[in-house]
Amino acid sequence: ALQSLFVHIPGLRIVMPSTAYDAKGLLITAIADNNPVIYIEQRWCYKHVGFVPEHIYSIPFGQGVVRKEGKDVTIVAVSHMVIESLRAAEELEKKGISVEVIDPRSLKPLDEEIILKSLQKTGKLIVADLAWKTGGFSAEVITTIAEKGLHLLKKPPVRVAFPDIPTPSGFTLEDAFYPGVKDIIQAVETMVT
Repeated sequence: ALQSLFVHIPGLRIVMPSTAYDAKGLLITAIADNNPVIYIEQRWCYKHVGFVPEHIYSIPFGQGVVRKEGKDVTIVAVSHMVIESLRAAEELEKKGISVEVIDPRSLKPLDEEIILKSLQKTGKLIVADLAWKTGGFSAEVITTIAEKGLHLLKKPPVRVAFPDIPTPSGFTLEDAFYPGVKDIIQAVETMVT
């Protein structure tokens, strides 16, 4: 979870794709950029297949995307947590809860406008990131919203992140450690009730 460390360093651009399409587009943008770029791929994203055009295209830094429209809760999810959030949204839809999933794609610069626009609609914010809660990127997103859009929040924001313990190395312990669909569903249900 190096994103939180690198986002702290002035002058760096930080990108974390969640799809194969974005991986190529962001990499091309990173190569063409004259600034230093840290390009982070979460290993679990490699399990997913997606359409990637053969032609050259780029995705501008600082331009997030709404992966799923919703009206009850906004989830800002980073990299693999976008996939987990979309799965959670599918389950929550069956319960009548509508979730908007935002993929920032680049953490620095961050597309603040897309998040603020979503919060105007939902008023509730969850940030899902595979990093530790304390000092993590999720805290940076929530702080940014507190500074620029506190009036939009109807409830306190929630972070879905690693617990503040060292990363375990055993498979069974990893299952308990890494947040996923169940954690996101629980956070959303707690927020809407």
